Amino acid sequence: MTYNQSEFDIRFEWGVRGVEELAPISDVVIIVDIFSFSTSVDIALNNGAIVFPFDPDNSTASEYSKSVDGILAEKIRNNSGKFSLSPSSLTNIPENTRLVLPSLNGSALSLLTGNTLTSCGCLRNAKSVAEYAMTIGNKISIIASGEKWEDNTLRPAFEDLLGAGSIISYLKGELSPESKTGLSIFLASKNNLKEELQKCISGKELIAANFENDVELASDFNVSSCVPGMVNGAYVDLTKKI
Repeated sequence: MTYNQSEFDIRFEWGVRGVEELAPISDVVIIVDIFSFSTSVDIALNNGAIVFPFDPDNSTASEYSKSVDGILAEKIRNNSGKFSLSPSSLTNIPENTRLVLPSLNGSALSLLTGNTLTSCGCLRNAKSVAEYAMTIGNKISIIASGEKWEDNTLRPAFEDLLGAGSIISYLKGELSPESKTGLSIFLASKNNLKEELQKCISGKELIAANFENDVELASDFNVSSCVPGMVNGAYVDLTKKI
C-alpha cells in the first residue's frame, strides 16, 4: 500500500514498477510514451489501422506477425520509408493495416497490465482518453514510460511527464501528490508545448537525428478523438465498434 497510491483516485508512476504497483488496483491504466509509441498508436488508429504491441527483446517477432496476419514495423526509428516507431512513418499507413509495433517502452508496458483496461495516451488525444477512462471507473492510473540510459535503467523523461499531466488535467477525483507533479508541469508548459518539447533532452536528440517532424506531431494538442484501448492483444479505437 505504501507505493501504490491506493488512497487516491488519480495515480501516477513510471515504468515497469509503476505498472506492477498500480495496474492491479486500477479500473484503467493509461500508458504515456509521447515521442514514439503513444503518438504512433494514435496516428495509426486514426488512419484505420490496428496496432499490436510487441516486446523488441522477443526473438519471435516475425513468427508473431505472421500469426496475426500483421506487418512488422522496424524496431528502430528511421527515415527509410518503412513503418517504425517514428510517428511520421505512420501518417499514411493504409486502413486495416495490422501493425506489429515493437517498443522497449510503450509496447513493453502495455503488455504488463494484466486484465486491467489499458489505454494509450498522448498530447494529441489527452482529452478524449481522459474522458473515456472516467466512463469506465474512477480509479485511474497514468504510467509514464520514460526512456532508457545506456545501462538500461529508467530515465524519467520530461515529455512523458508533460503528456501524463495533460491527461490528468481532464480527470476528476482526488489526485495523488505524484499526479500533481505531472499536472503542474503541464499547466506551466501548455501555452508553449512545441517549444518545450523541442528544448527537452529527448526533443533535442530527435531534432539532431533529423526527426523534427516527430516532435511536431507529438506536440499537437487535442487534435484527435481517438481512444486507443487494448482488445485481444491489440490497440483499437474504443470509440468505434469492434
